[in-house]
Amino acid sequence: MQLTRIIAIRHGETAWNVDTRVQGQLDIALNPHGLWQAQRAAQTLADEEIAAIYTSDLARAQQTASAIAALKNCPLQTHVGLRERGFGSFEGKTHVQIATESPDDAKRWHQREPTWAPPGGESLLVMRERVAETVGTMARAHPGQQIVVVAHGGVMDQLYRLATGQTLQAPRTWHLGNAAINRLLWTTEGFTLVGWGDVRHLDRSYDLNGQLQALDSAAATGCADVG
Repeated sequence: MQLTRIIAIRHGETAWNVDTRVQGQLDIALNPHGLWQAQRAAQTLADEEIAAIYTSDLARAQQTASAIAALKNCPLQTHVGLRERGFGSFEGKTHVQIATESPDDAKRWHQREPTWAPPGGESLLVMRERVAETVGTMARAHPGQQIVVVAHGGVMDQLYRLATGQTLQAPRTWHLGNAAINRLLWTTEGFTLVGWGDVRHLDRSYDLNGQLQALDSAAATGCADVG
């Protein structure tokens, strides 16, 4: 059976994450803590054999993926299909602002109506199809190998649902942490969950150099040969 291992990572923290401001497809950079998270995620993958690194073209994802690519000496491949959900007129506003200014739309958003979209934005149904097609195509290109996919909270949510059979309207009970390590398998049958929400590397008391391969030796591992 054709099988590809996927390490899926949400970008590091941004100032807008802290402010609970909807980023959507606006190009927001990582804050200092997010840059630190990106480095920690990269170090965590030091021993991993990686055939390719794919990232959303938005800055916060590219910055996170760049830390991994620099450590593994592996080129980045950007793809608009890995972007966050398009939130249209919601973008740039806080959750409180949206609830105050557009209570009906806010209700439909939080009820997760599959076919509803924020004004000028993207529905969950359309996003699910986009994510499944994009990541599936990437995985199909690397049979028997492992790839890294760096994207956004909405993309991670869709991958979790695809891998576990959760519906679009099912209440979220899983974590979508910044720079968390998530692992899936892809086959021609679809996605399967292997592990989710590993954030041990983000615990400042966790000694990466003591528990994982050190940065300088990891760099020699390089990007796996993809032929």
